[in-house]
Amino acid sequence: MNEPSRSYGGRRARLGRGVRAALVPGPADPAVTLLPEHPFLRIPLLLFLTGLTIGFTAGSIAIPIAVDQQAAGLSWPLGVLQATPLVFAARWPLAAWRIALTGLLLTVVVRHGGGFMPWPVPAILALIVILFFVGVGCDRETTVGAGTVTIVGALVPAVLFGMPSWFGMILAGLVVLALTFGDAVGGRHSAEEELRRREAQHREDLARQAVLEERARIARELHDVVAHHMSVIAMQAEAAPYKIPDLPDAARQTFGIVRDAAREALTETRRVVGLLRSDDDGAERAPQPGLDRLDDLASSTRRYGLSVATVITGVPRPLDAGVDLSAYRIVQESLSNAARYAPGSRVHVEVRYGAKTLTVTVTDDGARSTPEESHGGGHGLVGMRERVTMLGGTLSAGPREPDGWEVMAELPYGE
Repeated sequence: MNEPSRSYGGRRARLGRGVRAALVPGPADPAVTLLPEHPFLRIPLLLFLTGLTIGFTAGSIAIPIAVDQQAAGLSWPLGVLQATPLVFAARWPLAAWRIALTGLLLTVVVRHGGGFMPWPVPAILALIVILFFVGVGCDRETTVGAGTVTIVGALVPAVLFGMPSWFGMILAGLVVLALTFGDAVGGRHSAEEELRRREAQHREDLARQAVLEERARIARELHDVVAHHMSVIAMQAEAAPYKIPDLPDAARQTFGIVRDAAREALTETRRVVGLLRSDDDGAERAPQPGLDRLDDLASSTRRYGLSVATVITGVPRPLDAGVDLSAYRIVQESLSNAARYAPGSRVHVEVRYGAKTLTVTVTDDGARSTPEESHGGGHGLVGMRERVTMLGGTLSAGPREPDGWEVMAELPYGE
């Protein structure tokens, strides 16, 4: 089969699928929401559609009775079939189209070519609006199928029964125009929905990326702490046989196993953390800071226009390296956020040594929105939460009344 034949066969297959989807109820015509969600727009449009439905239905019933002297017992059901489905076309467009098309076809059969056109004008107007909703709510394949069935199933029989062919072509053009306009509106609506979905997914991806990057950064920072402890274990296990006289062979062998395991663990830790380091991570290879550098941090932050005051309450005590580093980073991130979101504000930093926890509180009096990221080397609140969670502590962050922001972290000593 040559290329034109395959192309023609593919178009014919798509048309067949579209016709079946339009005629046969199924997954192709689920309930859709084509009206705005906001009540101030949705309710007026519903009232407008209801008014159109009442007017078109009344016209479809009254005009055949008054103009064509059609029996009322026949005009009522035909008029209802032709125009009343408009009231639910915005929710079930294909169902409304099938009912209206049935009314149009029955009218052609009943009239037998009487008059210039077998249908009253309000019925045609109702059909055009219904076709518009079909174009908006259905995929293009189904829309083309609905248009084909409308032209072949209603307009062609009307022409065969006496309606002028030129007028049939005009009605066919209106059918195509309504479906095309509806398809364009529906395509834009679908594109906007897809864009909103991708934006939401992008925000989620950025949040996950921030968490992963912050965890990698914490791992790099804690590498020196872990390496120090592992080195101490290895050295003590190495020196133990020389410090303890008459050490049994079993104990000497155990110390050798501990020494070898510590060295292996240290090697593996360096290898893993090495994968997390990039070529420009030289600053992170420096000794990690702690609360002993809090005054230096406050002084450097004042250069950004902040007025920083630091207070230490309770009796200072030696801290685990991870707690000390995390407390420093939380203060650093909080000050960085204040410099970014509340420039010129007054910041109060309090470090409180409690009985079981170290409490770090940073408050400012600047009006600002929720900070999402910091330019101080971390990811703002994301990084703070990761550090506090790692240590089994708690973190609260939020606005203060009347203005300002407060960050409070409680870090267990880990003893």
